[in-house]
Amino acid sequence: MAKPFSILFVASEIYPIAKTGGVADVAFGLPLALRDLEHDVRVMLPKYGAISERKNRIHEINRLKDIPIVVGDTQELATVKSSSIVNTRTKVQAYMTTNNHYFDSKWGLYSDPETGLEYEDNDERFIFFARSVIQTCLLLGWFPNVVHCNDWHTAIVPMYMKAMYPDKFKNTKVVFTIHNVSNQGVFPFKETFRKTGFAENFAEDVKHKNKFNFMKAGLLYADHITTVSDTYAKELLADTELTNGLNAILKKRKDVFTPIVNGIDTTIWTPDKDKLITKRYTVDSLEKKADNKEALVEKFELEFKPETPVIAMVSRLVEQKGFSLLKQASEKLFAEDVQLLILGEGDKDIEDVLKALMKRYPDKLSVKIGFDEPLSHLMEAGADMYLMPSLFEPCGLNQLYSFAYGAVPIVRATGGLIDTVKEFDDKTKKGNGFLFNKFEAGDMLKAIRKALETYKDQDVWQHVVRNGMKEDHSWGNSSKKYEEIYRKLLLSA
Repeated sequence: MAKPFSILFVASEIYPIAKTGGVADVAFGLPLALRDLEHDVRVMLPKYGAISERKNRIHEINRLKDIPIVVGDTQELATVKSSSIVNTRTKVQAYMTTNNHYFDSKWGLYSDPETGLEYEDNDERFIFFARSVIQTCLLLGWFPNVVHCNDWHTAIVPMYMKAMYPDKFKNTKVVFTIHNVSNQGVFPFKETFRKTGFAENFAEDVKHKNKFNFMKAGLLYADHITTVSDTYAKELLADTELTNGLNAILKKRKDVFTPIVNGIDTTIWTPDKDKLITKRYTVDSLEKKADNKEALVEKFELEFKPETPVIAMVSRLVEQKGFSLLKQASEKLFAEDVQLLILGEGDKDIEDVLKALMKRYPDKLSVKIGFDEPLSHLMEAGADMYLMPSLFEPCGLNQLYSFAYGAVPIVRATGGLIDTVKEFDDKTKKGNGFLFNKFEAGDMLKAIRKALETYKDQDVWQHVVRNGMKEDHSWGNSSKKYEEIYRKLLLSA
């Protein structure tokens, strides 16, 4: 067997410790899958105020107490503590950066939960976190073979490694994954650059359109760049507007740019073992799914009608997710025999629109504002269909969960959605969902109506459900592709 690697996986959120979106699920599932391949994997994230030390069994590490870290003209102390992420098979150590000013005193990850506004010092917070990653390696005397960074919050880590500590990290390779290019960590240039402590000759490496751009640093300093689906990779290379012009760097580095579709952790997201659903089931006992449907509809305080199809959405309430289409299509959609259940939080304007629609269609639409992990499992288990009308979607994980639970996806053909959802063909009985192309209410409505029509013939519907459930979307395949990238990087060293 090939020699195992040491890997430090750095992310701003990791399930179940901290989560706002799909990055947290990837930062949980991929490291555990790499550990299954017998690599020495550790993860690192900040400890935000909402994270319970008791619940997550967080404890101190003697060598990592009161580490002085300079940000601009100030010095703050970081204490890096230890926890772990665990599934039914394995466990990975988690390092957590604590600091009262930047993290413990702030309840949200990136924004104030009460106002919804992003913290004004997010640049300082993630400069501080990046430097704590470096200091942790230095103090432990542990220089992993691979440091794997994710999105803008960690994109400056490789620049610190190579610009400030090249001798220490000379044998360490860096992989940087773009999960969502629309968030790049853009700040006023002069002020933020001064806070980093970099010499002036490094200024151009983080300057983009006269702003400080965290993601640019990751794209320039990583040894290899990945993203989360084939179609999204093509979109990133081609689309100047989507990438805010960073596609110019990606084009220059396309030889070290690889798309790898995300997986899901099937020890957690599987209906035959899921403890968060009402009744467990498999592809051979689909009749039990009805019990989950009944429990779900009742949780959303609607009348349960066994024959009425239930469509679910678990989503951040942001425009990217297609809520404007829902508003435009509402009158025609709710004229159908259907119930739509939505769970999410985000843009207050979208929350208000959904609440108004709920008042107008009280027997057809129910919305719960907030994040609720157990309920999101029941939604996959209880729904007949799962709606993702996204303007763009780098990979999408919910359609993968939906396949596993037999909730048929209805999605817009973009990014990772078009790579994983295949249109059901009534004649061949092949395909696992329903797609629409244009980001228009009418196009979305046509796809929903096709799904509703197919649902009326339950014999045919079972083909769609089973096709999705029989697919393998576990991390097994994807983790081996990452392993291959790491191996090639280390052999080329």
